[in-house]
Amino acid sequence: MLFQLYGDKAMMQLLGWVLVFAGLIVMNEIGRRTKAGGIAVFIVLPLALTVYFLLANAGVFGPNNQTVLYMNGWFHYAKLYAADIGCVGFMMLKYKWGIGKTEWFKVWPWLIVSINILIAVASDLESAFKGFAAGGMAGGWWFSSENVWLYGGWWNIVNAIAGVINIFCMTGWWGIYSSKKQKDMLWPDMTIWFIVAYDIWNFEYTYCNLPTHTWYCGVALLLAPTFANALWNKGGWIQNRANTLAIWCMFAQVFPLFQITEPFSVLPSLYQGAVENGVTAIDMTQMTSADQLTAAGITANPTAQGVVAIAAIVANVLCISVIIKRSIEQKKNPYKNEIFVGTKDFDQAMARAE
Repeated sequence: MLFQLYGDKAMMQLLGWVLVFAGLIVMNEIGRRTKAGGIAVFIVLPLALTVYFLLANAGVFGPNNQTVLYMNGWFHYAKLYAADIGCVGFMMLKYKWGIGKTEWFKVWPWLIVSINILIAVASDLESAFKGFAAGGMAGGWWFSSENVWLYGGWWNIVNAIAGVINIFCMTGWWGIYSSKKQKDMLWPDMTIWFIVAYDIWNFEYTYCNLPTHTWYCGVALLLAPTFANALWNKGGWIQNRANTLAIWCMFAQVFPLFQITEPFSVLPSLYQGAVENGVTAIDMTQMTSADQLTAAGITANPTAQGVVAIAAIVANVLCISVIIKRSIEQKKNPYKNEIFVGTKDFDQAMARAE
């Protein structure tokens, strides 16, 4: 079992998931359909939140500000702004604003996605080394700067390798198009092969490094862009992903207690014994030593972390193998050229392009 989702609280936890999933889809549609919506969601709102973050860190909102207490680590800010910068760049490409008209700027989606992946890889490695320091090669507990107990180990190393491979699973870097109605930036060569490999890798990343948030950022957030790409926005997955990621990061940065307090908080199976002993995610933020976890009846169960890490690297090795095979058969450089031409995903996306 991946999550401790059972008992009389399960209905509210499922409702929370549905609200997040639906909210991300709605906000993505607002941001992608019009220039005004995109500017409001990905330029005006982040600028306003930047002022809020600065004031919060200056102590203007008091010592118990949610953002400062629970979301003030380097990773969360890096992820938010990297995602939002990606969204703005994608708008420049699809609306052909400024350098968005140039051929060289078409490499921007690959670059910003690679940066986002490397941020996660760095975080995975940090967790692995701190886990090794705490418990040897078998892994161990460590307390993050956001007051979250993480259990780092070999699974983080495996997933970090999968993340690096995933960067090279992005093909056809210059094959970027605007849709006919300019609602979307399309990357037709980013087919289901990459999307599945990315989703498994990124789920494992959140499962290991954002365990108290992963029910939302590792499931709802990943499925929202994949759902849109499958049903009505073929070829627009990377734009959907960047948009929903930026939107989620903004929400989570301002309202972190949504994820770690009842009734919507969901814990992964890592925290074995937590639910049975009535220990919530917010309770664990007050425990500053691993001995306190043990005293509260919580033991580490990293089995699922290891299983999903193996799934992530298998998926990415399979994806890169397919890319190598197709590039050899077609005698093409898979990064300069589109190699999924003729596949269903590619053709459906190209039918939407200008």
